[in-house]
Amino acid sequence: MKRIGFIIMLTGISLLAGCSQITVLDPKSDTGKDQAYLIWLSLAIMFLVLIVVFILFTWFVIKYRYTEKRKYEIPVDVIGDKRLEFTYTIIPIILLIILAIPTARITFEQSPGTEAFQDAEGVEVNVTGKQFQWDFEYENGEEDTNKLVLPEGEPAIFHLKSEDVVHSFWIPELAGKVDLYPHETLTYRIENPEKGEYEGKCAEFCGAQHANMTFDVEVVSEDEYEDYLDDL
Repeated sequence: MKRIGFIIMLTGISLLAGCSQITVLDPKSDTGKDQAYLIWLSLAIMFLVLIVVFILFTWFVIKYRYTEKRKYEIPVDVIGDKRLEFTYTIIPIILLIILAIPTARITFEQSPGTEAFQDAEGVEVNVTGKQFQWDFEYENGEEDTNKLVLPEGEPAIFHLKSEDVVHSFWIPELAGKVDLYPHETLTYRIENPEKGEYEGKCAEFCGAQHANMTFDVEVVSEDEYEDYLDDL
């Protein structure tokens, strides 16, 4: 038993140590933090269920293990326990509700759409994905390729479209993936990005040079952002 417990503990520590290197679990925006919260919540619920199952499994293996004393023992035929049936029916429903409520709320608030965030205030950027580069057009009409600069602390509102095939706009440390479709513009918002340098990428296979379809992201101060627009 001690050996099994040690192995389970060591496995759990290893998994948690590996999670610290996953960028989506170390978000640098309010949008990303909400999405990471859903990941951690679902993992916590799964670990809780896993622990309960392992404890019960171990207990039953020990309690009802084969022994010489039980060699010729015939188990008593019992009728189902309604209290037990009620318990293992209600508990999963409660866990699903705990997971479903924040998931539905955050998904509804953050889902991109053709009319989403139309009246929202923030820095607006037109994003065009094409084989094999990203074009960014800012509010002053200036454009840059494969480089996105945003001011810290302000909502970033992206108008996303594809020029050819399906692409996927993704900045792992700031927010989740958003697919881009030809002939359709989707609006997506990232709240309160933190100052720093990040890497964006296309998360949808889009052709032979898909792996090279990346872009640099810089979140800078308001003054630095204005200087960047002037330089463009």
